[in-house]
Amino acid sequence: MKLDSMLSAALPPAFIDNVTSIWGAAGRRWLAELPTRTAEVLSDWQLRANGTYPLSINWVAPVQRADGTSAVLKLGLPTAGHIAQEGTALEFFGGDSAVRLLARDDARGALLLERARPGTPLSSLVPRQDERATEVLIDAIRRLHRPAPVEIALPDLLTHGDAFTQYLRDHQGDEPLPRHLVERASRLFVELCATATERVVLHGDLHHDNVLADHGPAGGPEQWLAIDPHGVVGDPGYELGAMLYNPPGPTSEDDIVMDLLFARIEQLAAGLDLPRERVVAWGFVQAVLSEVWNSQGSGPVGRRPLRVARALLPQLPG
Repeated sequence: MKLDSMLSAALPPAFIDNVTSIWGAAGRRWLAELPTRTAEVLSDWQLRANGTYPLSINWVAPVQRADGTSAVLKLGLPTAGHIAQEGTALEFFGGDSAVRLLARDDARGALLLERARPGTPLSSLVPRQDERATEVLIDAIRRLHRPAPVEIALPDLLTHGDAFTQYLRDHQGDEPLPRHLVERASRLFVELCATATERVVLHGDLHHDNVLADHGPAGGPEQWLAIDPHGVVGDPGYELGAMLYNPPGPTSEDDIVMDLLFARIEQLAAGLDLPRERVVAWGFVQAVLSEVWNSQGSGPVGRRPLRVARALLPQLPG
């Protein structure tokens, strides 16, 4: 069987549904072209694919390079811009606490990335070693966050506020989310951005499943490397929100993670020398924003992020 036929047959239905629900006709065209485009990139970059990773909205596979080393190939819808933003963020991070970018082709929406080995996610430490997991995230933030160059081709964090505006325009009542929470988060988001003391390059989705253990090809000392950055520029505190309602897991685990919420807040505030109220505020804003994004896509609404938002609401300033 030809490679493009193999790739086409291997696309999971959930992956197809995700892509088409987010990008509509453009997503369907990309999916139709994906087998041929993938085969071209594999050939041009002299790569050999060996299966795929679980697919969400991008095609991602472990590959072997011509020199025998391992890497990861990632393809996404080029016109969506998220692959180019990920590439720009990884170039900026330069392999310090993030996987290295080995090659990029923005026109074809392709990235070749360093492969973390063994690639165990940081979520493996939760809940038994949650304090250690938070230490790893704090260390990653300290290394990743550097002032954003004026010319860097990444969006401003303020653009994320468009999701709140769109939601409030489309939904007048309390379904699928309580309107007063979305309104409060929208106002607070603008206030937090306006009072930022720094503008840094943010990972944008830094949580336990986006940080992997790596010992290198020779089995060296353990380090933790971030993957899948969204790439955005703005207030450092924004980085903290996603790690308060993650990692995802069965509903039965929600109470366990909720019990860790305030200990994480205290540790993050102390470890990053940030006011506790600012950590709480960003945690609330991002929990609501996560639910807003879910309501606009295909994700479930009203789960753990909403519980986190409700828990933090009484502790918000004012």
